[in-house]
Amino acid sequence: MFGKRGSNSGGNTIIESVPEVSAPQEQSATTAPIEPVAASAPEVQRTVIEAAPPMSMNETDGPREKDEEYYDTKSSVFTALIDTIDLGQLARMDPEAAREEIRDIVNDIISIKNLAMSISQQEELLDDICNDVLGYGPLEPLLARDDISDIMINGANSTFIEVEGKVLPAGIRFRDNAQLMNVCQRIVSQVGRRVDESSPICDARLPDGSRVNVIAPPLAIDGPALTIRKFKKDKLTLDQLVKFGSISPEGAIVLQIIGRVRCNIVISGGTGSGKTTLLNCLTRYIDTDERIITCEDSAELQLQQPHVVRLETRPPNLEGEGKITMTDLVKNCLRMRPERIIVGEVRGPEVFDLLQAMNTGHDGSMGTIHSNSPRECLNRIESMIAMGGFSLPAKTVREIIVGSVDIIIQAARLRDGSRRITHITEVIGLEGDVITTQDLFLYKIEGEDANGKIKGRHHSTGIGRPAFWDRARMFNEENRLAKALDDSAEHEDGI
Repeated sequence: MFGKRGSNSGGNTIIESVPEVSAPQEQSATTAPIEPVAASAPEVQRTVIEAAPPMSMNETDGPREKDEEYYDTKSSVFTALIDTIDLGQLARMDPEAAREEIRDIVNDIISIKNLAMSISQQEELLDDICNDVLGYGPLEPLLARDDISDIMINGANSTFIEVEGKVLPAGIRFRDNAQLMNVCQRIVSQVGRRVDESSPICDARLPDGSRVNVIAPPLAIDGPALTIRKFKKDKLTLDQLVKFGSISPEGAIVLQIIGRVRCNIVISGGTGSGKTTLLNCLTRYIDTDERIITCEDSAELQLQQPHVVRLETRPPNLEGEGKITMTDLVKNCLRMRPERIIVGEVRGPEVFDLLQAMNTGHDGSMGTIHSNSPRECLNRIESMIAMGGFSLPAKTVREIIVGSVDIIIQAARLRDGSRRITHITEVIGLEGDVITTQDLFLYKIEGEDANGKIKGRHHSTGIGRPAFWDRARMFNEENRLAKALDDSAEHEDGI
């Protein structure tokens, strides 16, 4: 049985005088219920609720910030629960069965403590405590919301979320920094990592692919800082990006063709601009018979093709050994007979190996880079090659870039929180020592509406035949490409 004798913080015995009730016969010994309180407990609870005033919480409101009284009550019940149950045996149970057992015990504790709570308040407390014991505590309701794109926790008492591009207070808090640290440990342990004073920085991911970063004391002064970049359960498509205004219908057709005809693509953009989302959208147009190898720091890409190999970097162990870098992965995947190589995020010298792959028969490879414009993207590629210690003349580096990269797609997050694809740019060649480019599509900001939302439009620059025209013709896409470019140019002239 789970029940054990113990005392709460006030010194009152929790299950001391409660008679044992036999378990239902259909349950096995490993899933036996916690010893319940006396059978009259529900009557006691109902009497108390009717006689005492409820806690100072508004039942009719939606999500709200809980007050100090709620957290004091929760702490008291949680302490009594921990004193009452055997956590070791609880961990061996099925999650749903464990949740039901916890709910039964918490109901009994509420009755014994004579806590005056309405039904809705009691359900809220039950869910919170189950999340604390079995899940990610106060994070659970935020993780369940699909409209949240980022969760930012700056210590136990400060949590913010991003919804529709706007950063807002989350209205939750952790019991203390120790509870927050425990949640961080649960997350990173799923991918075989740890975070503590000796290893205070860690990247990890949740089971749904959401990216997690933890930085703990002593580096984080005000308590552990936890940042979660969430992914939507329903993967975005280019059609949805058109609906959201991120790209025009004609621009989406051009992107589809670029993804299908094996152009080498670099997606450029700032933090939170939607680079990984756009990369996921483009990979939908890769043929199902192609062998794709992805290299990422934290596995985020969600490819739908059947022939995909996913690789992930590895940090050093406690002895400082065993580190596998992105450069190691890109070099190794060249030996794995890839048809396309996709690098989740290019940050350093691995860009040189990616360019070499693009230039040696792995057409259609893709990657993302942090930069604010197509021209800055090219400059960053040069800088990252120099960071790798390659002592090559600048002109040679630029020739490699021109021979490797076909398209730069620029994504941006605007000041109203909206995300737009602002450039679809071709890399054409060299004029002297300067890389020449031409824009196929641009986004032009035209002002703001009454609600502060930015208004603008995408339009073709009027280039009739882009440099990848011959590729499009090989895939019988030249007519669709010409129509998309012409339609966008005609629409622009008609405005």
